[in-house]
Amino acid sequence: MRAASRSRVSGRSGGFRESGRSRRFGNAVIAAVTVVALCAGALLLRSGAETHPPPQPSAAQARTGQDGTGRDRGLPAAPALPPSPPDRIRIPAIRVNAPLTGLGLTPVGSLEVPPADRENLAGWYGAGTMPGEQGTAIVAGHVDNADGPAVFHRLGALKKGGTIEVDRRDGGVAVFTVDAVEVYAAKGFPDEKVYGAAGRPELRVITCGGGYSRATGYQGNVVVFAHLTGSR
Repeated sequence: MRAASRSRVSGRSGGFRESGRSRRFGNAVIAAVTVVALCAGALLLRSGAETHPPPQPSAAQARTGQDGTGRDRGLPAAPALPPSPPDRIRIPAIRVNAPLTGLGLTPVGSLEVPPADRENLAGWYGAGTMPGEQGTAIVAGHVDNADGPAVFHRLGALKKGGTIEVDRRDGGVAVFTVDAVEVYAAKGFPDEKVYGAAGRPELRVITCGGGYSRATGYQGNVVVFAHLTGSR
């Protein structure tokens, strides 16, 4: 996701042990993140997979019909859930069914990423909002690795109205509905739009995307915007 943040927090993955206050304000420290760390695109292309680039969202999947808060109109938000760490993410429309690992910050303040050699592993920002809580929860994963497509290779094919389910440690499932799928260049990435505070339970799912350069890899991010619409 983009260049390193100037802010830092103490602690590593598993930040759910921190206080609720720390988690509520945790997203501010990743207001600048790095695309490069999530992407192994140069390795993928060298592996001979040039004919299978990851799909990119169309303009039709961008945010529309926003109200005065900048929020997309759509299904009403469900009540926020109590804090509970997430264990797994499922996105049926693009055949994602992956475990989640906690992500902290690197020594320079940027978001850690899941190990690139574990292609079916995604991560969540453990010092931020837990999926289902009020606020903006962050999930990130690789688009590819040296062997081929990774967990979020088809994230750009997801469409508005799609469902994302997150299994929680308390045994419940948080159900989110996709509001938009957008792609942004690394330069000028809309930090506040993606990571900003929310008055309802929201989720961002992020991977690499946009243009591709053999010299520098992917040039941006695919970002899914979703909000909580149910639980079970």
